[in-house]
Amino acid sequence: MKLIVAYIQPQKLNDVKKALFDKAVYKLSVTNALGCGQQMGYHESYRGVDVEVNLLKKLRLEIAVNAEFVDATVDAIIAGARTGNIGDGKIFVLDLAECIRIRTGEKGNEAIG
Repeated sequence: MKLIVAYIQPQKLNDVKKALFDKAVYKLSVTNALGCGQQMGYHESYRGVDVEVNLLKKLRLEIAVNAEFVDATVDAIIAGARTGNIGDGKIFVLDLAECIRIRTGEKGNEAIG
């Protein structure tokens, strides 16, 4: 079992969801996030004052999958999120020690689905 955590551009969410659905990955959690990286932010003027904006809007996706779905899930995220520009995001693949479905009490691979 793996937990895939991805940070993507907000406008790419629909493309990523479509790519995931095409690979039969239907379960995901999405959270608003702020972050900075190589993009280094930008400057804007607000009421005549120069403001540095270096925490940019991102989306955090969390997807728990069984081992056989890891490559397909990662490939789908890349296909949906890639623009070729700095700031496309990052994907982290973590070991998932346990998963328990609250409704039924199922554990492990069966709980992920």
